[in-house]
Amino acid sequence: MKGYLFTAMWGVLVWLFATLFFRFFGERVLFSPVTDEFVISIFLLLVGTSILLCGVTYVYLLFDKANNAPLKFGVIGTIIGLALDTFTLSNHDMVFPTLDDSQMIAFTVWMSFAYALYLVIPLLFNLNLFIHSESLGK
Repeated sequence: MKGYLFTAMWGVLVWLFATLFFRFFGERVLFSPVTDEFVISIFLLLVGTSILLCGVTYVYLLFDKANNAPLKFGVIGTIIGLALDTFTLSNHDMVFPTLDDSQMIAFTVWMSFAYALYLVIPLLFNLNLFIHSESLGK
């Protein structure tokens, strides 16, 4: 149980960082889906998200050496984040007071892709660890 609590705390920290980023910078980086800037900004946000998730997953693995630790991190982090984002989106007027409705749609688009990355990136780390351990064993 301690291992899951530790992982859940990491999930909360990842969620908090993302939420605070969009609270403070969302007005500058989120654009209406009907604009040309939307595609570029979402692409750049997802590239940045991928890089940060790779880094966070790597740092997490320095602390958690258990088998399938990356999978645990991805699944638990996604569960925690989605649960918390339910309240974030429900109360978006308080959480993101400077974002208009079209920017909230852009945030939701980013969030959907980001949670997919939150599952895929740890999966890739896990596959890499598995392949690496198999090659060492032979």
